[in-house]
Amino acid sequence: MSLALIDPRLKLRHLRCFLEVARLGGVAKAAAALNMSQPAATKTIQELEAVLGVALFDRSRRALTLTGTGEMFRLHAANGMAALYQGVQGATQGAASGMVRVGALPTVSTAILPKALAMLTADGAVVSTRVITGPNAYLIDLLRAGEIDFVVGRMADPQDIAGLSFEHLYSELICVVVRKDHPLTRQSAPEFSALADYTWLMPPPDAVIRPVVERLLRAHDVPVAETVLETVSDSFARNYLRATDAIWFISEGVVTPDCRDGLLAVLPFAMNETLGPVGLTTRVDVTLSPAAASILTAIRYTARNLVAPAGDQGQAANEPGGTAARLA
Repeated sequence: MSLALIDPRLKLRHLRCFLEVARLGGVAKAAAALNMSQPAATKTIQELEAVLGVALFDRSRRALTLTGTGEMFRLHAANGMAALYQGVQGATQGAASGMVRVGALPTVSTAILPKALAMLTADGAVVSTRVITGPNAYLIDLLRAGEIDFVVGRMADPQDIAGLSFEHLYSELICVVVRKDHPLTRQSAPEFSALADYTWLMPPPDAVIRPVVERLLRAHDVPVAETVLETVSDSFARNYLRATDAIWFISEGVVTPDCRDGLLAVLPFAMNETLGPVGLTTRVDVTLSPAAASILTAIRYTARNLVAPAGDQGQAANEPGGTAARLA
């Protein structure tokens, strides 16, 4: 398409502001993130809608949500900004230089990613890497914007990764974790209902495993605990568990080393319905640098060697390294 067909009133500031409002669900939050005033952000969105001649946001609710047209525009705007970012990086830094930016969910940041990077270092590779962690939605937005090269972790809902590519490495359970001498560890077959008697540590609402945990609890008619602490901090959760009788709902890969070392314990609940794919999410319209490709190769190799071989999958589902991790 000729650039002459694009309205000259359309500026990069319009796209940046639009993408932030879409990501954060509100003008005030977007204005703060962009270091601009709320009236200026509101005016920028209004200008963009006037240029396009369409409504991008549904304003009938308290939180701004994208219209169907707005969602379509967001996908293309994010891809366009990412492509521009990649072009600027390539022109100013050169194809061989630059940092590999990895978005890592807790699922893999404990074991797979450190081992993969350590393997590269041991092989003499020199790869500058920046690891960014956070909720899945945040990392996917960074990926679309070209601010990270790929995301490794649990697969997001298909509608959230439209236009992206997901490569399945293995599948993993969510587990219920407590300190090693928790009262429930003394029961051979605790009831799901007993979970309501303790404080819960839960992933935040925008975490990819949160709806899976909520469906599990509803399926077993477990009432919500009196105290629920939401956290994305693994270190906080570990330390809180060791000092209390709290219960942590978390992907098994995050706590496998703790359970292997006898610091934490996985309660023996049937959790097969929480089994979900873990893998690599990339953009289909961007060619990764050789350095980024080498990290992907190391992650694939590490994932294959960390999960249980096919002949060992008869282990109990609640045992780290058992059916919680199966090769695709």
